[in-house]
Amino acid sequence: MRSFRVGGGLIVIDNQLLLTANRRRQGTLEWTPPGGVIDDGETVTSGISREVLEETGLHVPAWDLCHYTVEVDAPEMGWHMTVESWLATTAHGRISLNDPDGIVEQALFVDVDDVEPLLADSPLWVKLPVMAWLAGGMKAISEFNFRVYGADRESARVEQRSS
Repeated sequence: MRSFRVGGGLIVIDNQLLLTANRRRQGTLEWTPPGGVIDDGETVTSGISREVLEETGLHVPAWDLCHYTVEVDAPEMGWHMTVESWLATTAHGRISLNDPDGIVEQALFVDVDDVEPLLADSPLWVKLPVMAWLAGGMKAISEFNFRVYGADRESARVEQRSS
């Protein structure tokens, strides 16, 4: 079972949330907050800063605090993921794409009232926490737990589990 740690950046400036469009292996386009896998030896916040810089060209000088966590178990696919999503209200620079993984196709700030339609094709473990966080006034909330049933992403079923 592969286990990996992911950091997500909830960057909100002028009531707009930064989102990235990620092209997945199966060809789908998923909008998510910027972020990615935290490298060995990195703190979560330094990893998020690195990912945000790579994916969007923006430098985040400080992260306020972790606003929610997500646990996803996908035993039939052989992985477990832990996500920490941190808030920042300041970013410097201009959006420019330099994603070394080559999956980020676009990055933009979206008015918080317009986020939901963009997340329509994103995994439940992305969409549900982001929308709950926005609905709660962008205040720190708790954790989310999901279980993926199935051996491939196209036919898998995802369920939220109680914490």
